[in-house]
Amino acid sequence: MHLIGTIVRLQIQRSPLKTGEKPNRVYDPAPLLTVDRLAVSSDGTLGLDGERGWIVDVHHRAHPDTRNSDGRHGISIGFTSHYDAMRRRFGERIDAGCAGENIIVETPRRYALEDLQSGLVVLGPDGGEILRLTTLDVAHPCRPFTGWALGRRVDSEVLKSHLQFLDGGMRGFRLAGQNPGMLSVGDRVAVAPGA
Repeated sequence: MHLIGTIVRLQIQRSPLKTGEKPNRVYDPAPLLTVDRLAVSSDGTLGLDGERGWIVDVHHRAHPDTRNSDGRHGISIGFTSHYDAMRRRFGERIDAGCAGENIIVETPRRYALEDLQSGLVVLGPDGGEILRLTTLDVAHPCRPFTGWALGRRVDSEVLKSHLQFLDGGMRGFRLAGQNPGMLSVGDRVAVAPGA
């Protein structure tokens, strides 16, 4: 297994981050909530908040306004190295996790879809396997997030270059849980051995 890095943030989306009607949709990261633990299953994620208890992520199939009715994108992961690159391009408003991924891993290098094709393994402090995740796809960029990152509405002539920059996994990756597991900050993430 190739070790990627350590989980430094866990979060859920309590409601959609994009609101409004096309072409005037807007992005707002306010519904993101950092959580102490993350329960992961093939249905999505639940976050444990010390004050509120368990909260259902909007990409969990049980959420009343689910964004994951087909069960194909209930979990997402992002990397601090990707956020460093986005911060250099868009400025200080880019904080790790602002694109909405459930799991943020500290790592010095960038990852592309082909690097993660065999899936991911989450390891506990003792090195034991907690969870396996199937890598499904990149989280493709959108106009609302790009406008938010720039702090303004995106002109069509500059949108394309920003979308190209944000694609290819820069905004994270969509995953599916192969088995149920409970994640904590400090757990480590590795690329699963190839098939």
